[in-house]
Amino acid sequence: MSLLLRSVLILASVGTTLLIMRKIRKEKMMIEDSLFWIGFSFMLILFSVFPQIVFKMSELVGTQAPANFIFLFIIFVLIVRMFQMSTKISQLEAKMKDLVARIAIDENIRNEKNDPVEEMKEETNS
Repeated sequence: MSLLLRSVLILASVGTTLLIMRKIRKEKMMIEDSLFWIGFSFMLILFSVFPQIVFKMSELVGTQAPANFIFLFIIFVLIVRMFQMSTKISQLEAKMKDLVARIAIDENIRNEKNDPVEEMKEETNS
């Protein structure tokens, strides 16, 4: 693995970690979501500090170059993360639909209780 690639990995990892920490401090990101990105950054730092790991993993996977393994690893991790986020979004959409339905039912019940036309009909019928 070239020195340039190692340097880029370290700089990108440190930059990502600093950005995540800043987002957490400004309360623009939840800690649970940030743990993934911090772990991802540390994994890239680990790969750049100990390139032997990348060489061994590259041999096991069968990639021609360690840089190809790193790109493959990053793509795989991001696809897994995207799948997790899609699942989470689907769950939130289902919860939102349920919440909207409950709000609509509550408003309908309140409107029926406070409907002056219904009260007038009741008075004329009695």
